[in-house]
Amino acid sequence: MPDAISLGEALKKFLDKSKIKPAIQSMQIEDHWEKVMGATIAKFTDRIEIRNGTLFIYTQMAPLKNELVFQRDLIIKRINESMQETIVREVVVV
Repeated sequence: MPDAISLGEALKKFLDKSKIKPAIQSMQIEDHWEKVMGATIAKFTDRIEIRNGTLFIYTQMAPLKNELVFQRDLIIKRINESMQETIVREVVVV
């Protein structure tokens, strides 16, 4: 009889091989965004998404764009810590 695995482990294995994984990760990051980056930054962020390890941050606010560019390494560290796995390898501010 094969080893039993939990439902959570089964879902994680399914998602690791699924094409919907990036969309789910984007939603998870959105859920963590305000906690990780603060209410002000979250308020002026139009959208975030992740593709192939790159986190795209969309905002119309030029001063915020500059701030986010300077904080790229910190954003990567905070998001990965919050998600408890290395998801983000690069940040692009759009």
